Amino acid sequence: MKELDVKAHNAAGQNIGGPSRGTIIDTPLRGFGGFASAQGHDRVESLGSLRRQTLVALRWGAVLGQILALVVVSQFLGFDYPLLACGLTVLASVIVNLVVTLKLPLDRRVSDFEAYMQLGFDIWQLAGLLWLTGGIVNPFSILFLAPVVTAATTLSRWVVLALGSMALTLSFGLVFYHHPLPWSPAGSFDLPLVLKLGIWMAILVGASFTSFYAWRSTHESRKMAYALAAAEALLAHEQKLSALGGLAAAAAHELGTPLATIQVVAKEMSREVEPDTPLGEDAALILSQAQRCRDILEQLSRRGDEGDLIHDALSIEDLLEEAAEPFINRDKDIVISCTGDNAEPVLKRRPELLYALKNYIDNGVDFATTRVELSAHWDAQDVTILIDDDGVGFDSALKSRLGQPYVSTRRRAKTAGGLGLGLFISERLIRQTGGKVRYLQSPLGGARIMAVLPRDRLSVAPEL
Repeated sequence: MKELDVKAHNAAGQNIGGPSRGTIIDTPLRGFGGFASAQGHDRVESLGSLRRQTLVALRWGAVLGQILALVVVSQFLGFDYPLLACGLTVLASVIVNLVVTLKLPLDRRVSDFEAYMQLGFDIWQLAGLLWLTGGIVNPFSILFLAPVVTAATTLSRWVVLALGSMALTLSFGLVFYHHPLPWSPAGSFDLPLVLKLGIWMAILVGASFTSFYAWRSTHESRKMAYALAAAEALLAHEQKLSALGGLAAAAAHELGTPLATIQVVAKEMSREVEPDTPLGEDAALILSQAQRCRDILEQLSRRGDEGDLIHDALSIEDLLEEAAEPFINRDKDIVISCTGDNAEPVLKRRPELLYALKNYIDNGVDFATTRVELSAHWDAQDVTILIDDDGVGFDSALKSRLGQPYVSTRRRAKTAGGLGLGLFISERLIRQTGGKVRYLQSPLGGARIMAVLPRDRLSVAPEL
């Protein structure tokens, strides 16, 4: 058992583990711009605009459907209605589509305002067509839902609310003002007012429910997409740092030979000349600077992330010590213990695993009262790592949601819960190694994070 006593306060720049348990979406990717906490969450709310091509395609589909409905009602069913006025209403959509297609690039994303204008036109065009063909009792009045639901899946909330209010206002007007529903004989079919209001209420409820469901589903999908992008960017960053360490070690190895040659030549020069002469002083300077370069390269070659077989091999205790090292200057005690049922496995250095453990330890240190315990146990199949703290623990109401992105409902000090992207990224990285994570109550009274890792996938070489 090893104890790392920490006596200093939190230092700026030491929190490399991402957002802690109490952060409301802390910055999970420092230096990655665009994934910063609050700003990243705002982007989830505002991005996802429609492509102009999508709006044009949807409108062409509506035009074809409207033409087909008008032809069937007129030619096959023999119902009478103002055909010319209806045709001009449909022609308005055709003209709008042609103007948009010819004047604007279709492969661009439209702004919220442009989407509002185009979808708003579609609502007015549909309302005009329904006004000519029976108003709210026309079965096609249900199509008021289409622009609103389209907005809910792709646009910001103000657009959804504005389009929803427009659709409901126009449909309510169609309850009282409209031409007769195409029927035979003309004007012989009219529903009671209460039934018309019931149809309008059905449109109201349908638009509200389907729009909220579509918005919520899309909102969650976007949050997950941004969180996954953050995790992938973070993993790429960690792997790049590891690769840079390997490059430094390789450079140290390759430069060792020419520096040794320079040293030999400098020593020969210093023997051939008087030490007090300018040439002798130059030879001594070359010798000293060559030795200094060798010392620097030797330090680089001893880096733990240099990527060779020796430094890539870690014992479990080494893994926990390296993960805990950034937090040894905090004012909490960090205790490390390792036990096993058989021979201890030799693990391969994996940047994603180290980052995940650092993040978990960072959370434990942030919320512990005095103590954080890191323990590991291995058997023939798995390596289990436990991170316990003596803080207040997880909020039981949020336990089922831990590990999801943007679960952030609490502040930093009082109760356990709001975890932002930190736990999501860490759990994602653990799962990438083939492991799994559980969030439990610690015997110390606080939170316990249990990571169960497959021994065969983490070992340097397959074990016999």
